[in-house]
Amino acid sequence: MTKTTATSISRRQILKIGSAAALASAARLAFPSGAFAATAGPEVTGVKLGYIALTDAAPLIIAQEKGLFAKYGLTEVEVLKQASWGATRDNLVLGGEANGIDGAHILTPMPYLISTGKVTQNNVPVPMSIIARLNLDSQGISVATEYAETGVQLDASKLKEAFAAKKAAGNEIKVAMTFPGGTHDLWLRYWLAAGGIDPDKDVSTIVVPPPQMVANMKVGNMDAFCVGEPWNEQLVNQGIGFTACTTGELWKGHPEKALGLRTDWIEKNPNAAKALMMAVMEAQIWADSMDNKEEMSAILGKRQWFNVPPKDVAGRLKGTINYGNGRLAENTGLEMKFWKDHASYPFKSHDAWFLTENIRWGKFAPDTDIKALVDKVNREDIWRAAAADLGIAAADIPASTSRGPETFFDGKVFDPENPKAYLDSLTIKAGA
Repeated sequence: MTKTTATSISRRQILKIGSAAALASAARLAFPSGAFAATAGPEVTGVKLGYIALTDAAPLIIAQEKGLFAKYGLTEVEVLKQASWGATRDNLVLGGEANGIDGAHILTPMPYLISTGKVTQNNVPVPMSIIARLNLDSQGISVATEYAETGVQLDASKLKEAFAAKKAAGNEIKVAMTFPGGTHDLWLRYWLAAGGIDPDKDVSTIVVPPPQMVANMKVGNMDAFCVGEPWNEQLVNQGIGFTACTTGELWKGHPEKALGLRTDWIEKNPNAAKALMMAVMEAQIWADSMDNKEEMSAILGKRQWFNVPPKDVAGRLKGTINYGNGRLAENTGLEMKFWKDHASYPFKSHDAWFLTENIRWGKFAPDTDIKALVDKVNREDIWRAAAADLGIAAADIPASTSRGPETFFDGKVFDPENPKAYLDSLTIKAGA
């Protein structure tokens, strides 16, 4: 059987999967000699993976629910809920053999922060690898109802006067994100700084786990927050606040979560790492189909996963955005992407932007060798090997590891070949 034939059968079947049994049947059609006919099977049958209750963890949850891990010989995978990104870090440092985890649905910068010891106890480096991106787009920046009259949306400068007045009255302005140096921290900082608000001087940034964002906004513990879904949509559904903008409006098609693994686990289990990647790829293809969004919302809403009403997941998953301030946008193209637009591929240029932004805000030294660090942590070669074995169509495999220059909503341009020029163009940054 040629790769082209395998792809045409597997993708069509994947999009129609309704049960693990149906998936196994599709697998037999696509790979009659077995998924690993051309390669050795996985060295282990189990791996412990962490996740946070966020919609972009869907590829791991769907792979578990639909029997995709088992399809590739990983019959004992555990997908374990983590209380916070800090807990995710701590459990990755422990490792699966010490009652921690081997890998995780993770904020893209975290494997870099962990690998360099920037966020670990006693600054001990724990080598991590990124083998895939899990999604693009669909995070949100939400604001408390008290700021509705400012009309703030993409332009954060509309909050400057209100923030200054509140601060002058002796009140602290608190903006929440999920982990220092993580994606939500960087989106929030970019948005504020673009509006002339210094996130280090004009406001206080606080850390709140994603599932606790809405409750904290409800009791007045914060003025704004940045988090992934379904928490922005839940905030709106409960009438507690509104979404000023989605992160896709800052940078449409931006990278978000990654699939990270301890490097020592990959070194011990290279075939298992590839099998894991193949299962996640199939889950991403399934999750990207609009035909599957309602079922996916119901799955994610289950008590053992997110424990939320499916309606809190469904809307923005489809690209329908009720901002909660009188704006309702449909067919926005800002839905969470799991596969299309090369959403799954871990572009090295994307990782370079996150590192550059963390240099901007003082998490990494100005002389950090960005390229060398990305080459060490980013394992796009595993993604490509899995794609080859899975028979992924050539059109779905990027020709390059770089997306080239990226342009943001405020006109700033990031060229991965010249990150210094990007940094020099930014007026608000740490120490400025």
